[in-house]
Amino acid sequence: MQQKKIGIIGTGAIAVKHAQAIESLPNAELIGLFNPNQESAEKAQRKFSVPVFSDWDEFIRLTGLSVICICTPSGMHLEPALKAIEAGKHVFIEKPIEVTLERADQLIKSAEENKVKLGVVFQNRFSTDFQKLIGAVRQGEFGRLLMGNAAINWFRSPEYYSSSQWKGTLKCDGGGALINQAIHTLDLLLEVMGEVDSVFGKIKTVLYPIEGEDLGAALVNFKSGAIGTITAGTSLYPGYSERLEIYGTEGSAILEAGKLVAWNVRGKESPLEKTEKISASGASDPNAIGFELHAAQWKDFLDSIESGKQPEVDGPKSRKSLELIRAIYQSSLEERMVRFPFEE
Repeated sequence: MQQKKIGIIGTGAIAVKHAQAIESLPNAELIGLFNPNQESAEKAQRKFSVPVFSDWDEFIRLTGLSVICICTPSGMHLEPALKAIEAGKHVFIEKPIEVTLERADQLIKSAEENKVKLGVVFQNRFSTDFQKLIGAVRQGEFGRLLMGNAAINWFRSPEYYSSSQWKGTLKCDGGGALINQAIHTLDLLLEVMGEVDSVFGKIKTVLYPIEGEDLGAALVNFKSGAIGTITAGTSLYPGYSERLEIYGTEGSAILEAGKLVAWNVRGKESPLEKTEKISASGASDPNAIGFELHAAQWKDFLDSIESGKQPEVDGPKSRKSLELIRAIYQSSLEERMVRFPFEE
């Protein structure tokens, strides 16, 4: 397989995770990063073993550069991603794809028109235990699905928000706990349970002086007839591991911090291993998450470029969790049930 030369836009903590993931793959090479602020670029140089540019033309003209990873704040994905797409580069974007459906759709349309791959980071899909769960669901092991619950009851310290100029803001973060933290588990919930028919949600800001929510809950009706619940927060001390519960007519399963902790199918022995696994949850520490699942998704994305097939999480797939969250925000604002498809 041909080695892909990769650049990263953004030099924050998540860019470090992506650099580690890229460096772990034999068919990938990180050749540069970009930060438009010269002072920030110079400071970031200490963290990376490749050049960090503040000049866009120098960065985009790097020899062999074919893939660009977007690691800017969520509401600042669109502009650099469009520039990269229009330059003919494949683009891999940190979640969420953007903070509004309109901005997300601009990216999806541009990638299609320019015939480049667009992938969005939802690395939790690549955990071994989630793959086991989704495989069993697709094979009908749990029967007809009745309920799917997602709980992302996390905690962030006051410094998490006060030390950042963008976290918790509507323009750059798009909101709070749902769109930043919970979106990963909501992506898994939708992958398992399918299309949404309607949602009734409520969000609040109860603990921190931020524009977005630090507490939220929703009742979800799926097109299949199943129902589900969502709870999320960054104000829920001390923070518990994210949890996904699936219930069907023939059995149920629970995924906690990426690990299957319960699996019960009528008349069958549980396949769960008895040995304890180390889980990686960002329940109380956003830096507790490793880079291994990012590496697995990077491999899938690079394979899609080579094969011509769609990546596991392309633009339209990534849009689904954003649509659900935006609908919850609208439902809370108007105090009514919101039906799908949802348009802002």
